[in-house]
Amino acid sequence: MGAQDILRLEPSQSARSTEAASGETEVIMLGAGIAGSAAASALARQGRRVVLIAQHERHPPEFRAEKLGEPQMRLRDRMGLGEAGRAAATAFDGVWLHRFGRIAARSARREYGCDYGRLVDALRAALPPTVQLVVGRTDAIETGPSRQTVRLRDGQSLTARLLVVATGLGEEVRRVLGLRKEMVSPAHTLAAGFTLTRVPSEFPFPSLVWTGERFGDRVSYLTLFPVGDTMRANLYVYRTPSEAWVQDFRLSPNATLRALMPRLEETFGEVRVNGPVVLRAIDLYRVREHERDGFVVVGDAFATSCPITGTGIDKALTDVDRLRHFHLPRWFETLGMGAEKLASFYADPVKQARDRSALRVSLDARSIKVETSLRWRLKRAKSETLVRMLYRLPSNRFMERH
Repeated sequence: MGAQDILRLEPSQSARSTEAASGETEVIMLGAGIAGSAAASALARQGRRVVLIAQHERHPPEFRAEKLGEPQMRLRDRMGLGEAGRAAATAFDGVWLHRFGRIAARSARREYGCDYGRLVDALRAALPPTVQLVVGRTDAIETGPSRQTVRLRDGQSLTARLLVVATGLGEEVRRVLGLRKEMVSPAHTLAAGFTLTRVPSEFPFPSLVWTGERFGDRVSYLTLFPVGDTMRANLYVYRTPSEAWVQDFRLSPNATLRALMPRLEETFGEVRVNGPVVLRAIDLYRVREHERDGFVVVGDAFATSCPITGTGIDKALTDVDRLRHFHLPRWFETLGMGAEKLASFYADPVKQARDRSALRVSLDARSIKVETSLRWRLKRAKSETLVRMLYRLPSNRFMERH
């Protein structure tokens, strides 16, 4: 691309803004999900002039990131949004882990259940007043070594020194910017989300992780946790949406779940689905050809991880933390936002280590459940032996029989 690239999207609905958006700012944050909102908050608290562009005034319903850990909340604390995040979620203390037919561990760590859309809306509402929130869709993007311009479909034009792309799983902006998506593991996981008829107080545990009961069932785990006064369930399986099993589960979730995990109801009583089942197929990918003038790509817009590992939000917030704490202050000390300068973000050793770790555990988690090579058969045997040995140790207070 040339020194000033002009990229245009197809026309659609007009945009609306919470306030006048004319003039120049320092950073345009494109995408107002968890990563974009956190970055806008952190940069504004550093005194940066930030415009945050969201496609919708309120985040639409979206099945993702329904269970969060305290370390992720602490990362939000560093960006000024921890209090808002906690207020929008349901805290619970403790997770029971079921493996190989046993309650293998009972931890007391704090975690949170949430509705992703409500969480994002709460984070936006807690943004510093200096963040200029613009609601609308992008019509065209101009990028270059000095100035970046985003034109909205209602005619507004926003200009900044730097553009940060935090559009999550969305394809449109990434495609328009000419970023190539490299598939690492297509159809890696299938996630299912649903609510149970029984409320949290009717279960003996604060939350539960129930792993697959046998090799070959293609189950990673089922987790049950509270969101408000409901018990929410997330099921992760290694299947593709076109499989007959997936259609059976969609049409008859109770019978399919009972056949998949017969010991679940034997242990805890009736586990019945209340309402629709939402399915989401997860691809593992990363972008290529991203070292360009004028913009950087963060979070899921840059690379995805499998949600069963719990690394996605942490990875995205690590991107934001490194950007606002280390790279952006240095970039703004000198003129220009050329590709060579911005490449320091992608070469950041902390970011690279986090990205590699998230990908490795995503791939390994699937392999240990589905691969049949000698290497993975030995790993499964070692894992099962270790859990069974720990279970039988009388001195281990976490391994008591349920």
